[in-house]
Amino acid sequence: MTTTHLPASHDGAPLELQERRAPWPLAILLAVAFVLVPWLGDDYWLNAILIPFLVLSLAGLGLNLLTGYTGQTSVGAAGFMAVGAFASYGLLLRVPGLPLPLALAGGGAIAAAVGLVFGIPSNRIKGFYLMVTTLAAQFFLEWVFTKFPWFYNHASSGTISAPRLELFGLDLHAPAGRYLLVLGCVTLLTWVAVNLVRSQIGRNWMAIRDMDTAAAVIGIPVDGYKRLAFAVSSFYLGVAGALWAFAYLGTASAGSFDINRSFQILFIIIIGGMGSIAGNFVGAAFISLLPLLLNQIGQGLLGGNVDAGQLQNLQKIIFGVLIIWFLVKEPEGLIRLLANLGERLKAWPLRF
Repeated sequence: MTTTHLPASHDGAPLELQERRAPWPLAILLAVAFVLVPWLGDDYWLNAILIPFLVLSLAGLGLNLLTGYTGQTSVGAAGFMAVGAFASYGLLLRVPGLPLPLALAGGGAIAAAVGLVFGIPSNRIKGFYLMVTTLAAQFFLEWVFTKFPWFYNHASSGTISAPRLELFGLDLHAPAGRYLLVLGCVTLLTWVAVNLVRSQIGRNWMAIRDMDTAAAVIGIPVDGYKRLAFAVSSFYLGVAGALWAFAYLGTASAGSFDINRSFQILFIIIIGGMGSIAGNFVGAAFISLLPLLLNQIGQGLLGGNVDAGQLQNLQKIIFGVLIIWFLVKEPEGLIRLLANLGERLKAWPLRF
């Protein structure tokens, strides 16, 4: 089966294959991220920018595997993040001596099981009706984690607190330690996702996305692969939710994973590019940096006289306009625009 359905550049090569051809820039980027950033980055950049950027990238990757690669619409991503966070917290609380990686993986596995259950309707419904089903899952999971105190160990505040973060005896409580923990998880799971979408499973997912009836005709078990996509997506979202609670927020409640978080993750894959691994990071960077840019503009050009609520409303307006523009003019998102710009720069000055 060919991969011509993938986003392609002007020379006809899919974006994913282009990424495979250029390992050295990626290796250099990883070296900088693992070595130079923890050494040179201050606490503000690590805590407020890089950690949420990485976690949101991982969450976007999880949703993209379901929506961008399999074509299953979902607006319940934050609900599965909540499952991963509360499940990882429960495992660490009730299983003495459980290593942190196993707790994160266990939380992701429980989220995958929940996602598998809520993915069962995808066998019979799709499109708008499936989106409504995932929306119902979002509200149901929020209600469960609010209604039953057992999930947050009967804490009066209704929140879960980050456990002591350590790995192989190393204390990861400092900002640099939490950043490396998140970066390690994101790097590993991104590598798994890249190989997954290039495997037979990924090709079958994309065949279902392009036309599920044709996929069934050629012998692909469509129902099974749809449920598998829900499980894998929920696993990624579950790990992202645990990292969001433990490495970024420190304390979290069901309200930390509300519908607004689901829409934020959906915006990431629409703006960054659906059906693209790199697009999740581009979209998350945009989502993370736009509020900072707007704040700097408000402080610099307007003398800091702009109310924070007005800046937040402006941010929502910009997101809305961009989403409409991308859906109409450039469905493949920012990653397509960057790829086109790279092709034009290669041809400069003959063509630009």
